[in-house]
Parts: sequence; structure tokens; C-alpha cells
Amino acid sequence: MAIEDTAAGKIKHAKGTANDVAGAAKGDVGQQVKGKVQQAVGKVQEAVGKADSNAKK
Repeated sequence: MAIEDTAAGKIKHAKGTANDVAGAAKGDVGQQVKGKVQQAVGKVQEAVGKADSNAKK
């Protein structure tokens, strides 16, 4: 599942960035916060995937 976690983490991070930028453009603080949370979750999931991949080597 290492590759899947890494890919899913990158996707969540990208969605979070999009939400953050869209929220900033609209002045929607809630959407910005949601975006920042998604970015953080994506980074963690990506790191877990990379660590899992490295552990299997």
C-alpha cells in the first residue's frame, strides 16, 4: 500500500491547495482552513507511504 498512500497523499495535498487558493480568492476562511487541513493530511499520508516503501526495501 506504499505506492497507493503516496499517490493518495499527493492528490489530497493538491486538492487542499486548490481549496486554499479558491477560499482566498472568494474570501471564504472556512474553505481556506479546509484546504490547509487537506494539505496537512496529504503530507502525512504521503510521508507514511514513503516510509512504508523504504521499510520494505
